[in-house]
Amino acid sequence: MKLLFGSFWRAVAYCLHPRVIGLSLLPLLLAGTATLGVGYLFWEVAVASVRSTLEHWSLVNSMLEWMSTFLGAGFRTAIAPLIVVALSIPVVVALTLVLVALWVTPATVTLVSRRRFPTLERRHGGSWWRGLLWALACTVAALAMVMITLPFWLVPGLALVLPPLIWGWLTARVMTFDALAEHASTPEREAITRAHRFPLLIMGIVCGFLCGIPSLIWTISAGTLILAPVLMPAVIWIYTMIFTFSALWFTHYVLAVLASLRDAEASMRAVQPAVAPSSDLQLVEEVPPHERFGYDAPDAPRDPP
Repeated sequence: MKLLFGSFWRAVAYCLHPRVIGLSLLPLLLAGTATLGVGYLFWEVAVASVRSTLEHWSLVNSMLEWMSTFLGAGFRTAIAPLIVVALSIPVVVALTLVLVALWVTPATVTLVSRRRFPTLERRHGGSWWRGLLWALACTVAALAMVMITLPFWLVPGLALVLPPLIWGWLTARVMTFDALAEHASTPEREAITRAHRFPLLIMGIVCGFLCGIPSLIWTISAGTLILAPVLMPAVIWIYTMIFTFSALWFTHYVLAVLASLRDAEASMRAVQPAVAPSSDLQLVEEVPPHERFGYDAPDAPRDPP
């Protein structure tokens, strides 16, 4: 637990490093540009399509009219943009995480290793293309979990629990692999992942709850939903900083664990006695019984008195 909290505060301090802040701008540039372009081209079409779909479903339309009597007429106007934003956020989060994993995490690993673990051997247990495939596979699995659990998000309370659990699982899987890819061998990475699965999952869930902070922007007023294409780059930058902090937290934690594992292995090799070659050892079966047990054999020659 001490290592968990120590890595947390180190990650917070490293987020203020100018190089880390500069690294966070590239995912913002790529994801922000893509979001602005898609929003400019398809925002009005998507909102109109969702509103038309809701109006053609008689049961949903009746429910919306009933809710409008309690929440006001503005609720019916804001529900379509809210649904579009809710469907867009998982894609934005997944895209930002992949960009951070590919661009920011390797740089943060280099930064942390040079400052804290300069003597830690690099065993290159994972290449960049394996990291990319792993990140894409985990992202697809997380998006599938989002789609499967999406109806349960309407249940009061579950909307506050399910997304952090899903994004926490995704963050733990992706960040652990990327943080150990350069320094750990494949057996070392698998051993650390198994031995520390619960602390790593806790770290991921905490980061998942942090990812819920940008969603509070859409609860300020209905005007934020109308300006969603413009506000989305700011939301992406917040997600980028959260995932950058996550990368630093996982890097500090797993590299410290790896360094301790290497030190333990070196200590075991240092105290392990050297084993003599088999040709220099006398087998027990080759020693005569009277020498082995301290009595004279019946047929053994005796010295004269």
